[in-house]
Amino acid sequence: MIDHRRLGRELELFVSDPLAGAGLPIWLPAGAAARHAVEEYVRDLERRAGYRHVYSPPLGKRELFELSGHLGYFADDMFPPMRLSADDEFVLRPALCPHHALVFRARGRSYRELPLRIAELGGMYRAERSGVLGGLSRVRAISLNDAHNFCALDQVGDEVREILRLIREAHAALGVRPAGFRLSLRGPGEKYVGDDAAWARAEDLLRAALDGVDFTEAPGEAAFYGPKIDIQIVDAAGRESTISTIQLDFDKPEKFDLSYTDADGSRRRPVLVHRSLVGSMERLFAYLIEVHAGAFPAWYAPVQLVLLPVDQGQVEPAVDLVRRAEAAGLRAEVDVAGSLGARIRGAARRRVPYVGVVGPREAAGGAVSLRLCDGRALAPMPVADALGLIGKVVAGRSAGLLSAD
Repeated sequence: MIDHRRLGRELELFVSDPLAGAGLPIWLPAGAAARHAVEEYVRDLERRAGYRHVYSPPLGKRELFELSGHLGYFADDMFPPMRLSADDEFVLRPALCPHHALVFRARGRSYRELPLRIAELGGMYRAERSGVLGGLSRVRAISLNDAHNFCALDQVGDEVREILRLIREAHAALGVRPAGFRLSLRGPGEKYVGDDAAWARAEDLLRAALDGVDFTEAPGEAAFYGPKIDIQIVDAAGRESTISTIQLDFDKPEKFDLSYTDADGSRRRPVLVHRSLVGSMERLFAYLIEVHAGAFPAWYAPVQLVLLPVDQGQVEPAVDLVRRAEAAGLRAEVDVAGSLGARIRGAARRRVPYVGVVGPREAAGGAVSLRLCDGRALAPMPVADALGLIGKVVAGRSAGLLSAD
């Protein structure tokens, strides 16, 4: 069975060291390169969709999380407060929404600014028990692709539908294959905030946004502050989890006393839409490593092109080609250690999408012979053409290795 933990070790993507602590994986250079490419893509996708990115600290005063309700309803999943003095306690945050509420209320807001879409790829922490931790799929330090969209009530439906469109676009680019949509609702018990009318309104809005989408209902799976749409994936072991989510929240705007000035001059309360297009980087990559068996699409492969000189006489042209590839924005390197056959096999084990062989004939003619990781070999071509071919696939975030695939 494909296991992202094994592939993570073999491909040197991440490491879990007991000295660092359980559930606290360290991203190695190859894994970090792939993650950076995905993060840049997601930020760009959000920016083009009207999101404004912020940075906020991964901890806050105890009072912040008392106000948000997390300490009252989520304390079992949080790390204990850190006391600096009798009246100064800090908490590692379990979510980003309290800080983003503070972004909204940093100044007065007008209806003309809505929807106000605040996004961040930020750190948060969950006190997961050691028995449930594993690789990247369940961790204690989480880097979440998160956003909070503050909007008027009559904007919610369009906002949720647009978020669903962005989720589909991101999933298609990354190679995510959703297993299903879930409408997560309240269940019995006292773990929810807000009144019945607010919950009913939020559920109706999400149902309307899901019109035409096949989904199942999951009572008891809602967030403590509101219902949500969860998009599910299934890993190689058959375990189901949530990769993307959209949540409606009437509670936080009330708790943080958020308001905007409407067209008639009155003060109105915004609705808060929590959303994550691709979830946490950790869970996302646990899934992507397995679904691609370590062979990521070229646009976020750790190394996109490795150059193999046949002998010492072609090392300099190969190094020059790497410099040109890097100048074109590609991740490239030269491999000179061992026989040509061994180096080709090594590139295949590393799942490098493009291998460029430079022999005496290629070096003399300013050419390179490309081998693709799916086994295809292309005829020698000018270096500029080879870089253009790879660059086009990468820029288009294609799932194939040739632009016509």
